[in-house]
Formats: sequence, C-alpha cells, structure tokens
Amino acid sequence: MSKFNKIVGVLFCIILLMLIRWFENSLFYDPLIIFFKTDHTSQSLPKFDGLLLIGNIALRFIMNTVLSLAILWFVFSEKEIVKISTVLYSFLFLLLLLVFTYLLFYADSESYLSLFYVRRFLIQPLFLLLLLPAFYFQKKQ
Repeated sequence: MSKFNKIVGVLFCIILLMLIRWFENSLFYDPLIIFFKTDHTSQSLPKFDGLLLIGNIALRFIMNTVLSLAILWFVFSEKEIVKISTVLYSFLFLLLLLVFTYLLFYADSESYLSLFYVRRFLIQPLFLLLLLPAFYFQKKQ
C-alpha cells in the first residue's frame, strides 16, 4: 500500500471518529452525557433504560474499535498488530462493560466519578492513543 493511500485511510478513519463524536447526541441514547455536564455530585442518576443505554455504549465502542483497528492497519500494515489489538480490545470491552453495568445499577453519588471514567473509556477511542505509540516504540526496537 502506498504512503499516500495510508495517509488518506488514516485521515478518513479520523474523520469518521470525529463524526461519531460530533453526532453522539443524535446517534446514541445516552442520558449520562447531560448528567455529567451538570453538577452531578449533588444529583442522582437520571432515569434511563438500562438495556438500551448499555447497548448504545457497546455499539459506540464497537464503532470506535473498528475505526481504531483500521487506523492501526493503515499505520503499521501488520496482521499481528491488528490481531493483538483485537484481543486486547475484546478483553477490555468485556471488563469495562461489566464494571460499567455494575456501577450504573449499584453506584451511589460517591461512585459517579468512577462511572464517568469507565464510561469515558468505553465511548472514546482512548485505547488507540495508547496503542499507537506502544506499537511504534516496539517496532523501533
């Protein structure tokens, strides 16, 4: 794959990630977006449909993961990196979704910050920001 095609592929995936973030309110059911923008320390969680919320969080994670894996492919063009990343993403997804579900249904006001950060890891492509430099430095050595 030519360098130009790699750059175009990465830019296209980044634009799609930005569009997911830009249209998050219309694409996904997530009443916690507004809740965490307010003074959530003195309020209780808003009413929500638990199954729908967890499904939308999972959908958003999967969409971000597919684009992140595509970016890793365009940058490194190695199947092993994509395989390792897929396993890592799958493990982290299961772990974080279990923690998120527990915090969502059993959290008190003291646990809202934990809920916020676990949710943030699920809905944002933060693992990509960790994996890109990690694989880069591994490849350099």
